[in-house]
Amino acid sequence: MACSYLANPRETRAVLERHGFSLKHRLGQNFLVNDDVIRRILELAELSEQDVVYEVGPGIGTLTVAMLPRVHKVVAVEADRSLPPVLAETCARDGEKLVLVEGDALRVDKAELIAAAGEAPTKLVSNLPYQVAATVILGTLQNMPSVRRLVVMVQAEVANRIAACPGSKAYGAYTAKLALYGQVTGRFEVGPGNFMPPPHVDSAVVRIDRMDAACKNPAEVAAVIDAAFAQRRKTIRNSMAAKGFDKDVLDVAFATAGIDARARAETLSVTDFVQLSESLQS
Repeated sequence: MACSYLANPRETRAVLERHGFSLKHRLGQNFLVNDDVIRRILELAELSEQDVVYEVGPGIGTLTVAMLPRVHKVVAVEADRSLPPVLAETCARDGEKLVLVEGDALRVDKAELIAAAGEAPTKLVSNLPYQVAATVILGTLQNMPSVRRLVVMVQAEVANRIAACPGSKAYGAYTAKLALYGQVTGRFEVGPGNFMPPPHVDSAVVRIDRMDAACKNPAEVAAVIDAAFAQRRKTIRNSMAAKGFDKDVLDVAFATAGIDARARAETLSVTDFVQLSESLQS
């Protein structure tokens, strides 16, 4: 039995044609047409009847219709104002569980989502619009503590940044800041052939589980991370000094945290950044 009746080329094309859309008209949107990918997303998400799922960019509802029977509620944010009538049709069977918020996910705040849904989301499960994916993921971890798990489809390049280890080319400020809140606990690749039309990039689905707080003040640690990576080719001491940190204060903090001032930011773990931030505050 299919997880999503929409996850195939025939049904997707039929829905678009009924609503007067052509694939050319939906420029920039690539529709998932492989039900096995939907199944694997659901397996990673481990949805329950108690879950309130936050979804960004539901599109025509390909993933949404698979989630609705399995959860308490889906609160979806869609920026394309031509799609709500489509979702009303495709999600009609379990429509009472769907709360649709029209707007830009980067401008919809936590309070607005909770007010719309009547309760706080517990998971973010989405085939994310690629242009906002990285921002939505980090913003959700930073601002929605009720969300304990994220299962998201993103460009493979973004997935590599999310899961990167210190010392690797993909490891950067984004990776370190994300690691303050969660860790990658699952991943699988999704090739272009799983979409209609096929995109020009590879994709991946990643699962991020929220961890207990790595520090008391993640905003302060994030500021240290940003300064450390501001001039990536410089030593951490010089990069942070260029962003306004006093060199003498830095030297004391490096010594206290046991960090080589000549190191570059990409060699430091999130634990190192936490220790450095705490040393700067002491």
